[in-house]
Amino acid sequence: MSYKVTKDGASKSKTRLAEEANARFQTFEDLKVYQSAREFRKTMYAVARRLPDFEKYGLSSQIRRAALSLTNNIAEGHGRFHYPDQIRFVLHSRGSLEELGDDLNACLDENYLSSEEVTKLKEQSGGVMILVNGYLRYLRNRCSSVREPEGSYLEARDLLDGLAL
Repeated sequence: MSYKVTKDGASKSKTRLAEEANARFQTFEDLKVYQSAREFRKTMYAVARRLPDFEKYGLSSQIRRAALSLTNNIAEGHGRFHYPDQIRFVLHSRGSLEELGDDLNACLDENYLSSEEVTKLKEQSGGVMILVNGYLRYLRNRCSSVREPEGSYLEARDLLDGLAL
């Protein structure tokens, strides 16, 4: 078993280090990107509820699905073991966020929302996008710094496929 020496000269086992890391970060709900996306999802659900009844199975449904996909993909990616898998799910989340931007354009074009409200919602969306892109950058950096042992079940081509997203 290997040990890490701390500032005070004491050593800690790998198990203890892992326990401390887990104490700092447990679930996808701890991610700032998830928290921000969740708030935006709630806002977009409120928009969907305000749309005309005839949009119930059209635009309203589409907004709800894209908003839920935004947070679902962050959560599902967090649960994946390999960084390329996590990256792929966060990219799906980013795509859903872009889709919501187009849904807002549709709301503006059909006069369901004022231009001021759409602008405010797009600003909120932009804040979420900044966090999503930051999280992607973090995951990509982690992915490039992690190396599988030679002969591992994860072949180099699999890693390259995941990075080419």
